[in-house]
Amino acid sequence: MMKTKNIMIVGVGGQGSLLASKLLGKLLITKGYDVKVSEVHGMSQRGGSVVTYVRFGDKVYSPVIDKGEADAIISFELLEAARWTEFLKPGGRIICNTQKINPMPVITGAAEYPRGLEEKMRAAGIDLDAVDALSLAEQAGSAKATNLVLMGRLARLFDFTDAEWEKAIEDSVPPKFIDLNKKAFHLGKEA
Repeated sequence: MMKTKNIMIVGVGGQGSLLASKLLGKLLITKGYDVKVSEVHGMSQRGGSVVTYVRFGDKVYSPVIDKGEADAIISFELLEAARWTEFLKPGGRIICNTQKINPMPVITGAAEYPRGLEEKMRAAGIDLDAVDALSLAEQAGSAKATNLVLMGRLARLFDFTDAEWEKAIEDSVPPKFIDLNKKAFHLGKEA
């Protein structure tokens, strides 16, 4: 019997976290897992927080992940990674894009973007895989492929073949973007 695994995908509206969760969900279903995906939107259309829970195992009863339960957190932005650290379980990993996107309080001048977030998370004992996913996505052909770069990083935690991941990409993105997304996935996996 497989214990339920929990993955959180966190980011800012418009970054492609929903595509990432859809792709991951499709892949896990093809591998025979019971999968529950739940999207929790903040002010996603205004660049606010977006969180998606992906839970999988032999039998999953609830789509919600509680504090201290996430095996992995994929974060599209540094501050979002720091914001959700308490959901990571001991021994879990945060895969994070090093890009910084200013939240509203910073944009309006009411607050400053926190400094040294990577160092602070590592100092707190967090297993942090920080990667410049935006640059890799641009190298693949589009800044919008940041989500696939991060999926490539996540792929390192699974025993699935590249062909299985590529099939999930083919099933999840429009045909004209398949090659670009596969390229971004492989750049992320190999970086």
